Amino acid sequence: MLTPLSFAQQRLWFLSRLAGGGAVYNIPLAVRLRGRVDRVALGLALGDVAGRHESLRTVFPEVGGVPWQRVVGGGEGVPVLEVAGVGAGGLAGAVAGAAGYRFDLTAELPVRAWLFVVGELECVLVVVVHHIAGDGWSMGPLGRELGRAYGARCAGGAPAWVPLPVQYADYAVWQRELLGVPGDGRGGLGAEQAGFWAGVLAGVPPELVLPCDRPRPGVASYRGGRVRFAVGAGVHGGLAGVARGFQVTLFMVVQAAVAVLLTRLGAGTDVPLGTPVAGRADEALADLVGFFVNTLVLRTDTSGDPGFGELLGRVREVDLAAFAHSDVPFEWLVEVLNPVRSPARNPLFQTMVVVRGERGLPLELPGLTCVPEPVDLDMAKFDLTFDVAESRAGDGSPGGLAGEVEYAADLFDRGTAELIAARLVRVLEAVAADPAV
Repeated sequence: MLTPLSFAQQRLWFLSRLAGGGAVYNIPLAVRLRGRVDRVALGLALGDVAGRHESLRTVFPEVGGVPWQRVVGGGEGVPVLEVAGVGAGGLAGAVAGAAGYRFDLTAELPVRAWLFVVGELECVLVVVVHHIAGDGWSMGPLGRELGRAYGARCAGGAPAWVPLPVQYADYAVWQRELLGVPGDGRGGLGAEQAGFWAGVLAGVPPELVLPCDRPRPGVASYRGGRVRFAVGAGVHGGLAGVARGFQVTLFMVVQAAVAVLLTRLGAGTDVPLGTPVAGRADEALADLVGFFVNTLVLRTDTSGDPGFGELLGRVREVDLAAFAHSDVPFEWLVEVLNPVRSPARNPLFQTMVVVRGERGLPLELPGLTCVPEPVDLDMAKFDLTFDVAESRAGDGSPGGLAGEVEYAADLFDRGTAELIAARLVRVLEAVAADPAV
């Protein structure tokens, strides 16, 4: 049975075909396992999780130029677990190679797994999900349920799942019924919210002027890199205090700081920033693996040399209105607003800001010690992405911020990205000390 794609899947399918099936939209989960791994149980557990979540056993055939979802079952719906021995010196390359796997979405499952055996009691498990079948939130239920299924299989049984209330294909059909179809003239929630965004984004800069090291190429390669930065517990606490004082979130403080930074770097005073939202307003979607995340464009006005507190007031007003109109998919807005398209850059915004809570262990398998294994895909979807994660001390107080700047290698050298990261830290330190600055 064929069902339509969700709006997000539809655009990602198109972008994936445009990029030649590259790995830029892969979501890798990598964990080092210490102890004796039951490989048979692990393979069965992967099948259990895929059996529970139809999105992990969906292929996307093209019929008459239109992509569709087709859920497969039986042996065809069981993900591949490849087992290979690697030496310590070859592990990083093996993990990177797995994370960079090129999926053929028309014919194969959008999830694969590798178990790299380093020693008798040490392995690295890499599970890669294509973004068309999952998002960052999805890796939580996927990891939890893989651990539960592995424990059941090691004990000689199968996991006793509580049935999921819906599957992803149900969501895709419901989304189209709720929102309608762009340009069909029938109104509905999608058209209503698109009207709001048409007003908000009228005249938005097609491209931010950033301090690039080289001209933008005609077609983006999506090659990238990451540089890390850190903010200490004292400054983190100061930023949390600023957020409380101005009745905003820490995300809004970081967003405003990034806008200040980009303005100071020559981007102007009209700064559109992208940010992801979970897109799981319905409780039935909370534990489902699938591509629900939406992207909002937050247009940040730094004109008039405002104090930081005044800027936070502007950011708060813009963000609350945006979050109240977050049902219409970004893909719909691109189609309706029809900005100038270019294969060289993302439409409507090119800089992303993400603020997360404390990162937990992505996967725990019974009887094994599990440690996150670093994965570097050397890719970047946007010109710049500022990704910040909070940590907490034992008493729950601010424990510091761990950040990354992901940068497009088409535009920036690593040294420039390091300087951008250092300057963001400087801005955060300044506003934590004096939000009137």
